[in-house]
Amino acid sequence: MNHFDTFFEDFLVVELASVLAGPYTGRFFREHGARVIKVENPNQGGDVTRTWRNSNESNDGISAYYASVNQGKEVVFLDLKSPSDREKFLELLSLADVLITNFRHGEDIKFGLQLEALKSQFPKLIIGQIDGFASDDPRAAYDMVLQAETGYLSMSGTLENPAKMPVALIDILAGQQLKAGILMAMLQKAKTSVGCIVRVSLKEAAISALMNQGSNFLMSKFIPTAMGTLHPNIAPYGEYFICSDGGRLVLAIGNNKQFEALLKVLGLPEIGLDPKFSENPDRVKYRKELAIKLQEACSRFTLDSLMKNLISSGVPAGSIKNLDDVLNDPSIAWLIEEALTEENQMLRTLKTSPIRFE
Repeated sequence: MNHFDTFFEDFLVVELASVLAGPYTGRFFREHGARVIKVENPNQGGDVTRTWRNSNESNDGISAYYASVNQGKEVVFLDLKSPSDREKFLELLSLADVLITNFRHGEDIKFGLQLEALKSQFPKLIIGQIDGFASDDPRAAYDMVLQAETGYLSMSGTLENPAKMPVALIDILAGQQLKAGILMAMLQKAKTSVGCIVRVSLKEAAISALMNQGSNFLMSKFIPTAMGTLHPNIAPYGEYFICSDGGRLVLAIGNNKQFEALLKVLGLPEIGLDPKFSENPDRVKYRKELAIKLQEACSRFTLDSLMKNLISSGVPAGSIKNLDDVLNDPSIAWLIEEALTEENQMLRTLKTSPIRFE
């Protein structure tokens, strides 16, 4: 432990948010020492993710999904439609440094907790609000819907079988943005002693993270299609290959030097002399033909032997691992947290803030 693990120990964060983006942000502050009080609705059974269990989980205790972003928080159940419970909530805010919410459009009015009014009532409070579509769109902003409506689904998997990201990526992106916004608001408050409202929408967070895909369209009107693991600008990058023992690896070749090193490892120096593969734009154009030649060579190696040769030769490659392999790697043991719960169960979760300070 270092002093950054207790950096926010004098801070009180009130979290009036459910599912992932808001709670993900709240857990960041908890991991670095803040007291985080999570407010849940007793009339709805609390945060809905309490019931989101995988097929291996029992019905006892809290779900792994809920635990993943709510570890270490204090929980209070308040019905914000009740005048007495709303008063208790306002008492919490009078002590708080940060409020994290994900009110859907109009919900703050329904509960009599308009953010502008809270800002006036508690001028030093920093309010972090996660919006869905950043508009009057009444839909619940589920990650699956956002992945479809912000272009991700059109670029993932194949044309016949679009693929979603295996985690709620857009929630995580929005949570990261909200975290950054709150930290910036803290810096401003240190200078002015005044809080503010920080707003992040899931839709806008997703679009801002399109990065090179967005620039590809804005600069050249290039509309990417579903390419599976492939990269639209680089080859061989994202192609995966099967070795003689059935093990799989993926390549991420970013320049000619790496490509030449790959060909040397695979015993294919003649490919580098073919003008169809000599430069990256050509390799992108003829990537299918190139992949066939590389697969033939990879099938002569076991996964371990080929990976060792690629790594020692400076070729960017990775073996395709499942979570059993990943989370039992001793090098990442520090990222796994264990805590004994009130239900006398052992919870194991991953840190949401994998930051090292030296």
